Amino acid sequence: MTEHIIWKNSQLHLLDQRLLPFKKVYVKCKTLQDITRAIKDMTIRGAPLIGIVAAYGVFLGVREILRRRKRITETDVNQVYQALKATRPTAVNLTWALDRMVKTYLQYRDSEDLPDFLLQAAITIHVEDVENNKKLSQYGSELIDDGDVILTHCNAGALATGGYGTALGVIRAAHESGKRIRVIATETRPYLQGARLTAWELHEDGIDVELVPDNHVGLLCWRGLVNKMIVGADRIAANGDVANKVGTYMLALAAHEHNIPFFVAAPKSSFDPAVKSGHQIEIEERPGDEVVVLQGKRLTLKGVKGRYFAFDITPARLITYIITENGVMDKPYSKYIKLLFSV
Repeated sequence: MTEHIIWKNSQLHLLDQRLLPFKKVYVKCKTLQDITRAIKDMTIRGAPLIGIVAAYGVFLGVREILRRRKRITETDVNQVYQALKATRPTAVNLTWALDRMVKTYLQYRDSEDLPDFLLQAAITIHVEDVENNKKLSQYGSELIDDGDVILTHCNAGALATGGYGTALGVIRAAHESGKRIRVIATETRPYLQGARLTAWELHEDGIDVELVPDNHVGLLCWRGLVNKMIVGADRIAANGDVANKVGTYMLALAAHEHNIPFFVAAPKSSFDPAVKSGHQIEIEERPGDEVVVLQGKRLTLKGVKGRYFAFDITPARLITYIITENGVMDKPYSKYIKLLFSV
């Protein structure tokens, strides 16, 4: 798999996911502003990856301040925190990573080596994410049978995480174990993450993948062409409701109607026990131009407006299992999510 997040020469190199799969261009991030721009403009995306990149952003922000003056205050760090937190509201991995970085700052605030400790904390978050992805993928692969046709939505692969992937990690692990599987990927309008990213990742790994328009899911289920569905998550509430790429809810409804197992794969960092249900999760609404303009070309007449919610909420009752690095969760999810945060 192509490396998509690299720390070298005192700067972060991010593979521009807007240009994949036809161009591999890296964006160099040297400052806090570079990081906030990369998150906002979708240079990078995927809840775990956003958290990782934001962690590096804290380090870069602190480094900038220390280059101007000798000491950094808690107010300074809070300003860096708020600038990063404001980039995208739905994925909880962002605030989870920022909170970890603030704890590191508080622990080493009086040390001359504070920047080094912050950089190491960001690297640790990155490494841990890859390790956790591999763990949850092994658990999830046990739910996949030889010969399965698996439908997935958006991109929850290596590109959305620190490396291995969540939903695609499960598929990847099943493939690596020798199971013969086939994947159907939705194209995922308007950014086409399924067409540009998921299909590319799976094709690169030698996994049989077929691309379909988003509106084919109901028909595929009705005709019995899908055995299982698996997606990632941007935030999971205390009751098991899941925020994920818009369209996930429709997939889950189709799966439920046709008795198709519907799995969600996500690390612990994607859970938000402070949120009781999906009704309390803020849904990001992005500019309408992202719907009416595709790769620089307008799809409609001028004056036609677009509307784009980046995520939707899938109720816990529609989810068969939630797969984590600590194992596979069954209902009642509220019970096991509570246990997850008690250890």
